[in-house]
Amino acid sequence: MTQETRMDPVLADYHIHTEFSDDSETPMEEAVIHAIAEGLTEICFTEHIDYGVKTDLNCDCDAYLREIRRCQGLYGGRIKIRLGMEFGMQTHTIRQFQDSFDRYPFDFIILSCHQVEDKEFWTYDFQEGKSQEEYNRRYYEEILRVIKSYKDYSVLGHLDMIRRYDPKGDYPFEGVRDLVEEILRQVIADGKGIEVNTSCYRYKLPDLTPSREILRLYRHLGGEIITVGSDAHEIPWIGWASAETQINLKELGFQAIYTFERMKPVRHRLT
Repeated sequence: MTQETRMDPVLADYHIHTEFSDDSETPMEEAVIHAIAEGLTEICFTEHIDYGVKTDLNCDCDAYLREIRRCQGLYGGRIKIRLGMEFGMQTHTIRQFQDSFDRYPFDFIILSCHQVEDKEFWTYDFQEGKSQEEYNRRYYEEILRVIKSYKDYSVLGHLDMIRRYDPKGDYPFEGVRDLVEEILRQVIADGKGIEVNTSCYRYKLPDLTPSREILRLYRHLGGEIITVGSDAHEIPWIGWASAETQINLKELGFQAIYTFERMKPVRHRLT
């Protein structure tokens, strides 16, 4: 995939939800104004589509596109505003997501796993009746199956999110390392990336999301494309810890972070 490299520093939040997601009431224009006040230079809205679970509550893409264009017209001279989406994908919903992707001029797509077999993690329906090993491995197996079939995405979102909803505590990484490594190798081979999701601070997790262990493995395997996103659903979290996360990434050996324009990665050197 063709990449553009820019020397100018970027302070970006590439995972923001607004009133167009069923779990947020944040007006988009207020989000833009707050991002400007926080000194962000670029943002990407990434509303939810989760076919298979929330079909009737998914983003109204036509209304969403109209509001993005309106905000770009009003504030485009002060901040870059990108059109994104978060696809909460499962293997049996791939066709529906392909139809959505083909209809709109997206800049950026987060591919996430929020549920498996139409059972959500945050309700613990998915974990019920399974051992800790079973639900952890099944989570990564689903991601791997999806990315082997679906390619119209930019980055994997909050890769080890299952840790947030593990009722039995932190599962040892060695128990899933083989699957995570296969996922990362597939991501790299396809020219895709992963995100660092700064909601880890909001949830008071002991590590980054994904963990430093996963980030080190990604870099060791040759992974370069990485975005930073707050996963904000409310105004105060927009841009949260973006600058701190860039410092963390540099300490882990990464040389750049990425933004996207019309699905093409743009590389920004870390200073």
